[in-house]
Amino acid sequence: MKITKANGKAEYALIENLKKRAGEADEKIVDIVRNIIKGVKENGDEAVREYTVRFDGALPKKSVVEKEELTAYLEQVDEDFKAALINAKNNIYDFHLRQLQQSWMTTQENGIIMGQRIRGLKRVGIYVPGGTAAYPSSVLMNAVPAKIAGVEEIIMVTPPAKNGAPDPNIMAAAAVAGVDRVFIVGGAQAVAALAYGTEKIPKVDKIVGPGNIFVATAKKLLYGVVDIDMVAGPSEILIVADKTAEPAFLAADLMSQAEHDVLASAILLTTSSEVARVTLHEIEKQIKYLERQTIIEQSLESFGEIIVCETLEQAIEFANELAPEHLELCVSEPLKYIGKVDNAGSVFLGNWSPEPLGDYYAGPNHVLPTSGTARFFSPLSVDSFIKKSSFIYYPSAELRKVKDDIIKLAETEGLTAHANSIKVRFK
Repeated sequence: MKITKANGKAEYALIENLKKRAGEADEKIVDIVRNIIKGVKENGDEAVREYTVRFDGALPKKSVVEKEELTAYLEQVDEDFKAALINAKNNIYDFHLRQLQQSWMTTQENGIIMGQRIRGLKRVGIYVPGGTAAYPSSVLMNAVPAKIAGVEEIIMVTPPAKNGAPDPNIMAAAAVAGVDRVFIVGGAQAVAALAYGTEKIPKVDKIVGPGNIFVATAKKLLYGVVDIDMVAGPSEILIVADKTAEPAFLAADLMSQAEHDVLASAILLTTSSEVARVTLHEIEKQIKYLERQTIIEQSLESFGEIIVCETLEQAIEFANELAPEHLELCVSEPLKYIGKVDNAGSVFLGNWSPEPLGDYYAGPNHVLPTSGTARFFSPLSVDSFIKKSSFIYYPSAELRKVKDDIIKLAETEGLTAHANSIKVRFK
């Protein structure tokens, strides 16, 4: 991991390097996923079983777990883990409950009524990876806001382990989060089954949750058939630090994201050359004791960097340009700068608010925009699981007052049938 001095060019070259890693999926993968989608669309459960055997080696012992069966998994997991799950769920619930919108209606003295109706989607599918990338926290982050939004049914899909059974920690999280049914199937075939529906797996309105390149490609190809949360890229962390920051903390936080994937990016912007130097030393010291050392080393070498900036304002400007998934402000007065951060998925303020606090526990969602899309995308939220309809009521006398304006606008656009729809009412 190198140290670079900001000069208006070097730091922006880094952005170009990061853009390259978020390239389009390999055409071979796209072709494979297209065929899987086509197979599931045409042959339903038969195709799902065939692809499961082909990619996972065998069919699961049990293909579906109903809601009443999920609670049994709470007895299979560590008691401390169960308690941590419940505490995290409560924090996530409390934060997202504040996002809930209400339907509204206005009435005027002239009899005009207008409003907006808000309700939850009918059925949502949550994809949860299994194996080495089993993340129970993702179950909470996806299911809890959906429940608050009023989603009628939450369907979860997750691949089986090598023993044919689902990961018990994931299933325990599903029980805590209130998931309604779990189908033990993964991969692109699970995404296709949720999008089109099969004899056993119901069709959903939206698919959320992380997955490998095949899952991500399937979600992207099926967008339009079904709604999706986002096409997530590799994980990212950008830390802005001044001379008061603790290098040991900075090193640990950088590596906490680098361990996700060799394509993950971990960047430190600091106004202190000394902090930069000591942080690099701390990385070398701490990495020796971490299980995913090889992944971290590759990530930091390819997409990690420490950049020394002249001012914090310069660092914030660069942060807004990069629009990172996670942004830590490890500075003496973090609240002073929060109003200047325009582009970031989630912002962590101060030296005692590390990124894993948000990943697991604090309450804000950890499903965040990546690859610079925080410029225009938002984190997963209750809003992600609702739909809105507007409604209008006009008495005849009020329509008469505005008919000429509507007719003029319609005829100017050349839509005479639109104009006639108004005219015919006043002949």
